[in-house]
Amino acid sequence: MTFLAKSPVAEASLIEAHWKSTIEDRMSANHFDPSHVLSEHEIGELVRLATLAPSAYNLQNWRFIAVRGAQAKARLREAAYGQAKVSEAAVTFIVCGTLPGSVDLGARLRPSVEAGLMPEGMAEGWVEAVRRQFKGNPQAERDEAIRSASLAAATLILAASASGLASAPMTGFDPQAVREEFGLRPEEIPVMLVAVGLAAGGNWPQKPRRPLEEVMVLS
Repeated sequence: MTFLAKSPVAEASLIEAHWKSTIEDRMSANHFDPSHVLSEHEIGELVRLATLAPSAYNLQNWRFIAVRGAQAKARLREAAYGQAKVSEAAVTFIVCGTLPGSVDLGARLRPSVEAGLMPEGMAEGWVEAVRRQFKGNPQAERDEAIRSASLAAATLILAASASGLASAPMTGFDPQAVREEFGLRPEEIPVMLVAVGLAAGGNWPQKPRRPLEEVMVLS
């Protein structure tokens, strides 16, 4: 039996089809299979991929609380106004954004300096730029924390979709209750919940989007 190697063009077409379907087939699930379980390794891999999201100055100012135990899910579900998907999904992530002023940016840039990706002086300049930009400006700090966490949450959602899993981003929750129940630090903002698991029946497909002429401007 002879196996024919795929041509580079065919390989590229398969890759393109996969990443497009990852985006085009994604939908926000309301119904999950409650018997489905994700291992610690699988959860960790989703978070690892989420941390590849961009952040200003490479702040990486996010944290993910993976809520998977029954009791923890019940507490989170109560804080999320009783939404069933919080407890039915295999895991529901609390995606937190961190205020930039509390980040030790020098330490986070150190691996890039040691790998030769950026000069020491550039890293020091970024640290100073963050200090100037955010010191005494709580609104800018909050905005940046929400931006970073939102980018990470979006990457988490796409990572789930690429893994054959469904997801549901949620902003319908009591932030103070989440903060208290899960011991968030003062510099952390609970930006979004993202439920991830195996889709059950009854979910809608992705809903139609607005046409390009309404959302895109070429200049």
